[in-house]
Amino acid sequence: MNTTVKVYAPDVELPKYETAGAACMDVKANANVTLQPKETKLIPTGLYVAIPEGYALAILPRSGVSLKTGFRVVNSPARVDADYRGEVQIIGQNTHGSVEMHITKGERIAQLELVEVNRIVWETVNSIEDLGTTDRGAGGFGHTGAN
Repeated sequence: MNTTVKVYAPDVELPKYETAGAACMDVKANANVTLQPKETKLIPTGLYVAIPEGYALAILPRSGVSLKTGFRVVNSPARVDADYRGEVQIIGQNTHGSVEMHITKGERIAQLELVEVNRIVWETVNSIEDLGTTDRGAGGFGHTGAN
């Protein structure tokens, strides 16, 4: 399925799907950025978008970048809401303890995926028992598999 998204991107190459089966598009930095060890910065992309209502733009890390460098998309998965009209920026962090990292304008730093948004409609119940029971119950982390 294809969904049209309006974009304003002066002097920026638009992200594109690199293969026929790709779920995401790589997005590039629109500035040279230096990240000191453990430093977090906003990295501009030069993209301004109008996401259709009922959708959001997910910002995800690129697996190759994560494997080969200390660069991380900090708030992953990040979301660009349908009513946001500012520049899409990536919150990136240099996770290396002692190595300065240089991001070059035009370097692929993250990926974008258009995702459908379902809105929650709360139904208030009178007691915890009204939520029903499951095999898991109130078991927290580590309680979903056999020991």
